[in-house]
Amino acid sequence: VYNRLSISKMATVLQRSLSLGRLRAAVSGRRMMANSESSAPPPSPPRVLITGGLGQLGSGLAKELRGRYGKENVILSDVFKPTKDIISQGPYLYADILDLKHLHSLVVNYRIDWVVHFSALLSAVGEKDVGRALQVNVQGFHNIAELCRSHDLRLFCPSTIGAFGPSSPKVPPDLTIQRPRTIYGVSKVHMELLGEYYHQKYNLDFRSLRFPGVISADTPPGGGTTDYAVHIFHEAAKHGRYTCFLRNDTRLPMIYLPDCIKATVQFLEAPVSSLRGDMRTYNIQAVSFTPAELVEEVRKHLPELQVDYEPDERQDIADSWPEALDDSCARADWGWNHDYDLPRMVREMMDKVFGKGRT
Repeated sequence: VYNRLSISKMATVLQRSLSLGRLRAAVSGRRMMANSESSAPPPSPPRVLITGGLGQLGSGLAKELRGRYGKENVILSDVFKPTKDIISQGPYLYADILDLKHLHSLVVNYRIDWVVHFSALLSAVGEKDVGRALQVNVQGFHNIAELCRSHDLRLFCPSTIGAFGPSSPKVPPDLTIQRPRTIYGVSKVHMELLGEYYHQKYNLDFRSLRFPGVISADTPPGGGTTDYAVHIFHEAAKHGRYTCFLRNDTRLPMIYLPDCIKATVQFLEAPVSSLRGDMRTYNIQAVSFTPAELVEEVRKHLPELQVDYEPDERQDIADSWPEALDDSCARADWGWNHDYDLPRMVREMMDKVFGKGRT
C-alpha cells in the first residue's frame, strides 16, 4: 500500500511539474513571439524603375518616390544624357525600351519591383513621325509588358485624353467609345487593352491613369496639344505676348503637375482590393478651361499680356478630344481628389516662371 501511495504521489507531482513546464514554455513562447514581432523590421520599400524619366513627369515623380522609399530605391532612366542636377538627385541609367534583353538585365541587376513606364512620343510629335511613334509607343510597351510579366512586377503606364475621339462623349466615363484619330491615341488605347489583357491572362498588376493636359513650370513643353497652357507663361515672361495655336474657346481637361504626381503615387500604392477587377484604367482630372479663360486668369497677374490666336494642325486634334473627364470611379475607388483649381495653379505658375519677387 505504501509503495502504491508513493507512486501515486510521485505521479501527481510529475503531472503538476509537466503542466507548469508547459505553461512556462507557452508564456516564454508568447514573449519570444511578441519580442520578435516588435523588433521585426518593416517591409522593405519597393525598388522602382522609371522609363522616359527626363520627360515632363519623370524627375518630379522620382523626387516624390525617393522621399517615400529612399534615394537609392528609385532609378530614373532614359536614352539621353542627364544634367548634373539629375545625377545629383539619385540613380540614373541608360535604358532603351526597344532593347528587351538590356531591360531584363536592369531588372535583375537592380532588383526592380515596380516599373513606371513614361517613354512615349506625344500627340503632335507622333503625327509627324508615325513610324517612330509605332516603335516607341507600341513595340516599346510590348517589351515593358513582357518584362513585367516575366519578373512579376507592378506596371504603371499613363494613358491620355488622346485615347478618346470625336465619337466619344464630351465628358466620357472610364468605359465608353474611344476611337481616337491620332497615332498617339491609337497606341494608348492599344496599351490600355493589352495591359488589361495581361492582367486577366497572366495576373499582371497593371495600372493606368488617363491623364489630361499636364501643366508644369519645371520642364519645357514636350510637343503635346495641351502645351499652350505651359507655353503661355514662358512666352509672357520673355516677350509679354503669346500666340496661341488653339482657338480661344477650345475647352480641354487639365491638371497641375503636383496633383498629377499625387494621383500617380496614390494609385501606385492603392491596394489591389480597392481596384476594379475588370478595369485597370481610370480617368482623372482637376480642372477644365479654355485658352480665353486661362488668359483672363493670367491677366489678373499680368494685365498688359497680349494674346493672339492662330490655330494650326493641333486644333483638329483638340477638337476630337473631350472637354472634361468623368473621374468619379477614381474618386470612389481609391480616394482621388485634386488640390489645385485654376486660380491657384496660375498663381503658382506665375511665381515659378516669373519669380516670387514679381510686382
